[in-house]
Amino acid sequence: MSSHNEDYEKGSLSLTGTIAMGTGVMIGAGIFALTGQVAEYAGSLFPLAFIIAAIISGFSAYSYIKVSNKYPSAGGIAMILKKAYGPSAVTGGAALLMALSMIINESLVARTFGTYTLQLFDVQENSILVPILAIGLIIFAFVVNVAGNKVIGSVSKVTAVLKIGGILIFALVALWAAGFAFQPASADVSANSSASGFLAGTALAILAYKGFTTITNSGDEVVDPNKNVGRAIIVSLLICLVIYLLVCYAVGSTLTVEQIVAAKDYALAEAARPAIGQYGVWFTVGIAIIATASGLLASVFAVSRMLAMLTDMNLIPHRHFGMPGNIQKHTLVFTVIAAGLLAAFFDLSRIASLGAIFYLVMDIIIHWGVLKVLRKDVGANPLVVITAIILDAVVLLAFIWIKGSDDLQIIIIAGIGIVAVFAYERFFLRHKREDDGDEGHAHDG
Repeated sequence: MSSHNEDYEKGSLSLTGTIAMGTGVMIGAGIFALTGQVAEYAGSLFPLAFIIAAIISGFSAYSYIKVSNKYPSAGGIAMILKKAYGPSAVTGGAALLMALSMIINESLVARTFGTYTLQLFDVQENSILVPILAIGLIIFAFVVNVAGNKVIGSVSKVTAVLKIGGILIFALVALWAAGFAFQPASADVSANSSASGFLAGTALAILAYKGFTTITNSGDEVVDPNKNVGRAIIVSLLICLVIYLLVCYAVGSTLTVEQIVAAKDYALAEAARPAIGQYGVWFTVGIAIIATASGLLASVFAVSRMLAMLTDMNLIPHRHFGMPGNIQKHTLVFTVIAAGLLAAFFDLSRIASLGAIFYLVMDIIIHWGVLKVLRKDVGANPLVVITAIILDAVVLLAFIWIKGSDDLQIIIIAGIGIVAVFAYERFFLRHKREDDGDEGHAHDG
């Protein structure tokens, strides 16, 4: 809130700067964690899953762009929801789902840091060291965030160049080693995949693009936001797609699908081994460490700021438990505790599954609000918004169907979580209105 105003000024972000920010958020830790996860469901067609995910994200971005164009300073997800649904349980619940999906992503990033780091040593992949390293990184992110967001800004600029450049080098060198054939190592590209499995893989691939919401959150900080917010999102999505496809082809032309799935938590490091040898593994692990560490620093700050905003909007309760500092410092503590617990008790596959379900449900709620309430106000084409809802719903249902067949427990956990969030919001807001009403009567008397 205040930190936001201190760090940024109206019109301070150029189109180029906004694109750089968007790609810097999107490209990074996600591709290290998700390549193997997507291949597990989509089989040899996993590069196509990333293409379809980019298209779905483009349709999803439409609603955010339209609202942001009309209300540049209110581009944040919580504010979009409030304009569509008012100060209701739907607004608070959906905003909390977004915050939870970001916290889940933090635990995904932290576990990815642990799995890639251990590739430097002769350690079993299911080692207790993975969650220990993950929690260690989360604590490090907390300490840096407490030190101040100026440190985060300085670190982010340097690491954005390092991680994007490193990922490109990895992809190009691996493709060079494969003779730039762009041919899958698996003989049959349709093997290991079904229509529902492909859609489930696409649902996970969407997580690699959801960082575009960072651009809409910037609102009127962007120069000429009515034009440049939309342009920045589309260009950022296209840049990410090109880089993701290079990575997919690099991994797919080096390893078979079976090998990718066997090393799904560290697929890029495994792909570097036959292409470049042990030096390639060290290089890829180094880039993964930079990407995961920097991504977690930025995400922890963003989530704590979003939760502080929800508190200021009176959509969620706040307890300081005797802690010093402002609200955002308190939400920072709650954020890292939640991310640490997830990283400790859930593996990468389960974490990614929770993140995909929460994000897609929240996304559908936003589109529905734009369609039913804001469509005429922001000039949105109903056919585009309806298409976005259908695409989200199709991949979400396919993912639930496929994931439920081999891990029903995580689907049940996700369902209980969603119901609990909205039920709690309804309970909190009802009691808050009653308390506010009682205070009003006391003042009248």
